[in-house]
Amino acid sequence: GRPRVLALPGPTLREQLFTPEVQAELARLADIDWNGSDERWTSERLAEAIGSYDGLITGWGSPLITPAVLDAATRLKVIAHSAGSVKHFIKEDTLERGIKVSSAAVAMAPAVAEYSLLLVMLGLRAVHEYDYGMRRGGHAWDSQRAYGVGQEIASQRIGVVGAGLVGRTFIGKARALGAEVWVYDPYLPDAVAAEIGARKAELDELMRDCPIVVIHAPVTPETRHMIGAEQLAQMRDNGYLVNTARSWVVDQDALLAELQRGRIRAALDVYDTEPLPVDHPFRALPNVILTPHIAGATQQCWDRLGECVLRDLTNVFTGQPMAHEVTLERYAILA
Repeated sequence: GRPRVLALPGPTLREQLFTPEVQAELARLADIDWNGSDERWTSERLAEAIGSYDGLITGWGSPLITPAVLDAATRLKVIAHSAGSVKHFIKEDTLERGIKVSSAAVAMAPAVAEYSLLLVMLGLRAVHEYDYGMRRGGHAWDSQRAYGVGQEIASQRIGVVGAGLVGRTFIGKARALGAEVWVYDPYLPDAVAAEIGARKAELDELMRDCPIVVIHAPVTPETRHMIGAEQLAQMRDNGYLVNTARSWVVDQDALLAELQRGRIRAALDVYDTEPLPVDHPFRALPNVILTPHIAGATQQCWDRLGECVLRDLTNVFTGQPMAHEVTLERYAILA
């Protein structure tokens, strides 16, 4: 008979990510049991329910796939994740049991890369500072003397740390606007670097010689605080650091200390603690742009997430290769 699929996204997330057209296609493909509540499931509840399902749709807030869940999932063939990283709730043991896992990270790459580019350009022209100055009492017209002469992105040297899906998308967008791009990524083959038009560099070289540094590295044991006090000290005066990836990669305390000295600037969309505490020192600094982890929040991105889930479930249930499969080999270097 038809495959059965349990969909964990609740009504709010379902309407956000799955268009009526995608929901109709999913219903034609399989018997879909949608979560009727926005309440998040526990691993224990999932273990009790999963036994009769061939597929599982997960999303933000999905529970950990525990050994108990796997033992109960006797029919499960595929987990299609309607978001980016799967590492926080799926471990290697799921893949080792032969269950197919997909991630919709590819759907998020254009939005996050575009947002990173936006933050780069804001930093080059100090738009946020001019806007604040125009609204501040007693400062009716802050001229360029207040914030310095702006710069264009063309011919800027931008260093990119990490050349995964988002990093490569960002590189393409930055180069299209005339920027010179250096990249640090030990997993990036020389031929691919040449193909995307980026110069490979060592991390210390990139931090020292690139006035703008953009973080797109994944969360792995090797990337924990890869950008620390030593690397930040190598940045040029008035250097600019953009992080829309994970705070895991940048030592937040070291970055705060460097920003408090006023020598460099930053734009941050990710933090060690989210939401960022209202009394966090970052909030008092004039040389850092702060946004609440919204780099991937676009309508187009959300639509693509649902489309990725549909595509991967369709491929599995019709015997075709998955388009966005997370293999054991890929798992080690995923964000």
